[in-house]
Amino acid sequence: MNIFPRGRDVALRGCSRFLRYFLAALLLLLPVVQARAEKKRLRIGHFPNMTHVQALVAHNLSRQGKGWFEQRLGPDVEVEWYLYNAGPSAMEAFFARSIDMTYVGPSPAVNAYVRSRGGEVRIVAGAVNGGSALVIQPGLEIKSPADFRGKKIATPQLGNTQDVACRAFLNAHGVKVTQSGGDAFVLPASNPDLLALFAKREVDAAWTIEPWVTRLIQEAGGKIYLEEKDAVTTVLVSSARFLRDQRELLQKVVAAHRELTEWIIANPEEAQRIVVEELAAETRTKISAELVASAWPRLVLTNEVSRKALETYVENAKEAGFLRRVPDLGNLVVEP
Repeated sequence: MNIFPRGRDVALRGCSRFLRYFLAALLLLLPVVQARAEKKRLRIGHFPNMTHVQALVAHNLSRQGKGWFEQRLGPDVEVEWYLYNAGPSAMEAFFARSIDMTYVGPSPAVNAYVRSRGGEVRIVAGAVNGGSALVIQPGLEIKSPADFRGKKIATPQLGNTQDVACRAFLNAHGVKVTQSGGDAFVLPASNPDLLALFAKREVDAAWTIEPWVTRLIQEAGGKIYLEEKDAVTTVLVSSARFLRDQRELLQKVVAAHRELTEWIIANPEEAQRIVVEELAAETRTKISAELVASAWPRLVLTNEVSRKALETYVENAKEAGFLRRVPDLGNLVVEP
């Protein structure tokens, strides 16, 4: 016999009312949860260098909530940006499946392509040519490449595009360089460390890219010995997996990248202002508008990829000891 019938009924009605409210709230939240679950992530890598100018501009617009890619890819795509110091680090992220695409130099892209036997990396667009140079210490007398014997030259990272170009250049002129020494010593260091080493005169020269070339000149008195005006410096790369699984999205990304390249060419002053702001945010260093303006003419923005230039990089990488054989590049460059 229940001696509290009324209390039981009240409790049941209260419980039933709470359950109805809970289910109603759950139904209201369900579309939001479902939308978040269905949102695609696009993970793009780049470096805090002016030769990655398209990424600098797009990343900064993402920070402002005015994302260039976001506006063109639609609300169901979330863009995430990842920073790397140089190409080999970015390509390791590819192998770890940490990113889907990246702006990178051709040498690391080719190395990763060879390492994966053509299975992992695809170049989908050009980005920047030029913007790299060999800078020597003020007062250093270098009349010919042979004068680099006994000298120490800094590069951004072992196996990156400038590192390979440096080693190939020296080897081609009879200055033997190995990964552990030789007639001249090539010292890989991150760009901030490279600048510090140069300023302290702990290296005789540095082969790097903008804005570091201009910073070596303006802040440490360096002078350009050799400028790579026509070299392919940066390309846009996709993982083969992303190309296979998200081809339609990749096509939209490449179209947005091409449009962004044209916008930057047509709006250099506005693009430079954005680059100044983004470089300061990424490097946590004050970057002057004058520095960016001085470096800007060395950059050649392009959406095209020169296969001939890629073949040259392959030969350079082989000469520098990073490749044992010349691979078939037939599947490296694609139009998604």
